[in-house]
Amino acid sequence: MKPLDPRLLRFAAPARGYILLVTGTGLATSALVVAQALLVAAALAPVVSSGAGLQDIATQLHWLLVVVLLRTIVGGVQERYAHRAAARVIMDLRAQLVARAAHLGPRWSASGRGTDVVTLATRGLDDLAPYLVRYLPQLLLAVTVTPATLLVVAGLDWISAVIITLTIPLVPIFMILVGQLTQSTSQRRLAVMERLGAQSLDLLAGLPTLRAFGREHGPAKRVRELGEAYTRSTMGTLRVAFLSGMVLELLTTLSVALVAVGIGLRLVHGDVGLESALAVLILAPEVYQPLRQIGVHFHASLDGITAAQKAFDVLEIEAPSVGTLPAPDLRHATIVLEDVGVDAPGRGVRAPAGLTCTIRPGRIVALVGSSGSGKTTTVLALLGLLTPDVGDVRVDGHALADIDPVSWREQVTWLPQRTALPPGTIRSALGGRGPRGEDLLDDTSAGTDAEERLRAVAHLTGLNDVLRTLPAGLDTIIGHGGVGLSVGQRQRVALTAALLGTEQLVVLDEPTAHLDALSETQVLDSVRALRDAGRTVVLVAHRPSLVAVADDVVEVRSETIAPTAVAPAAVHA
Repeated sequence: MKPLDPRLLRFAAPARGYILLVTGTGLATSALVVAQALLVAAALAPVVSSGAGLQDIATQLHWLLVVVLLRTIVGGVQERYAHRAAARVIMDLRAQLVARAAHLGPRWSASGRGTDVVTLATRGLDDLAPYLVRYLPQLLLAVTVTPATLLVVAGLDWISAVIITLTIPLVPIFMILVGQLTQSTSQRRLAVMERLGAQSLDLLAGLPTLRAFGREHGPAKRVRELGEAYTRSTMGTLRVAFLSGMVLELLTTLSVALVAVGIGLRLVHGDVGLESALAVLILAPEVYQPLRQIGVHFHASLDGITAAQKAFDVLEIEAPSVGTLPAPDLRHATIVLEDVGVDAPGRGVRAPAGLTCTIRPGRIVALVGSSGSGKTTTVLALLGLLTPDVGDVRVDGHALADIDPVSWREQVTWLPQRTALPPGTIRSALGGRGPRGEDLLDDTSAGTDAEERLRAVAHLTGLNDVLRTLPAGLDTIIGHGGVGLSVGQRQRVALTAALLGTEQLVVLDEPTAHLDALSETQVLDSVRALRDAGRTVVLVAHRPSLVAVADDVVEVRSETIAPTAVAPAAVHA
C-alpha cells in the first residue's frame, strides 16, 4: 500500500490542484514553525538570563504575533479547501467508477463485480475523506516541516540533531509494522461491507417474492450476522488504532525527552547558549509532530485507501473501444446478425451459436428458443451492450462495434422482463416527446392533440385502467424500479412510454411474462400498433400468441464447445 498512490493523481483530476495547495501550505508552515520557535527563544532568553522587560522584547512579540496569525490563516485555508477537494475527488471517482462499470457491460457486472461497484460507489469511497482531509496533509508536512526543522536544529546544536536523526527512523518503522497488521483488518472490513451490501440489495430486490411466500423474515438472521461481523471488524480496527497511537506517542515522547536531557546537561556545563537551547527544545516536538499525526490519522484513512485502490483496479480494466461512426437512420437501415456466437464464461456453452438473421425496418421479429439458448444475450448484442465472441452485428454494412453508441441508442428503446422505472412520478417515467420536442404529457404545451394521443396510447396498453385505480393518476409517486406498482403495472407504464417515444427500434424481452390474458391482448395490440407506425420490433417470445403476431421468426440455439475455447476471464461490453 502506497501512502500517496500515483493513480489518485491520474484518475482524480481535482486531487492534483489539492496536492499543489497542500504542498504550498506545507512549505509556508515549515517557514512559520521555524520562525515561531526562533522568535519565542529570542523573547524568552533575555527575560530568563537578564530579567528583560516587555519593552525590551516588544519587537520579538510583535513579530511573533504576526507569525502566529499567519500560521492560523495558512492552517485555515488548508482545512477549508481540504473538505471541498475531498468532496470533489470522491464525486469524480464515483462518477468514473459508475461510468466504467456501465462501459464494461452487463456480463462483467454479472460476474460478481457489480455489487462490489455498488458498495464502492456508495459507502466505500466516502471513507476516502479522512485520508484527503487529515492523512495526506500530514504526509506532505512530514516531507516539508520535518526536514526544515531538523536542518535548523542541526545549525543550532548538532548533538541534538544527531539524536533526532537516530530516533526519527523508529517512527516509520513502527508505522510500517502496524500498517501491515491493520491492512488485512481493513480489507476484511471492506469485504464484509461488500457482502453485507450485496445481500441487502438482493434481499430488497427479492422482498416482494419473499413476502408472497411468507419468507420475508428468513434472511434477517443472515443480514444480522453480517452486520455483527462488520461491527466486530470495525471495533478491531479501532482497537489496533488506539494501541498503535499509544506506541507512537510513547516513542516520540521518549525521543523528545532524550533531546531535552542532553540540552539540559550541556546547558548546565555552558556548552550551549540559552537562546539556542530554548529554540531546540521548541523545535524538537515539531520535528516529530507530522509523523505522530500520520500515525494518528493513518487508521482512520486506511479504509478509504483500501476502497480507492479497489476503485482504481476497476478503472484500470481495459474497456472495449467505442465506435465513432454516426448510426444510420434505422427507419431505412437493415440490421444483420452474421453467425453470431457468445461464449458463456465457465459453462462450456456458446449461447447463441451460429445465429444469422436479418431485421428489416417496420417488421416484427420474434426470437424463439429453449431456456438458456441465448435469446436475452442476443438482445444484449443487438443493443451493443456486449461484443459477440464469434460473428458480428452489422447495420447497413457497418459493424455495430464501429458505430457511436450514443447515436445508436438514441434510436433504440428496450423493455426487459423486469422493467426498472426511474423514481419520481408516472408522468416523469412516461416522458414522451413528440417529433417537434413537445411534451406529450403537458396539456399546456402540447394541446389537445397530445392529450388525445396520450389517452389513445394509454387505452391501447391498458394504462388507463391502472390510472383509474390510483388517486393521483399520472402524478402518482413511485420509488426506485417502480416500487408502488405491481410488475404488470410497471410493464404497462414502460410499454406506454415506448409507444409515446419516437425510437425506431423497439426491443421487448418477453413483454407478456407477468400479465394475464386480458393484459396480454393489450400488449399484442400495442405491438401491432408499433408496426403500424412503421417502427421495428424485436420480441423475445415464449408464448405462441407473441410468435403469431411476428412477421419473421428466428430460432436461437446454443451448442456445447470445447473447454479450451471458453474464456472465463473475458470481458464483454
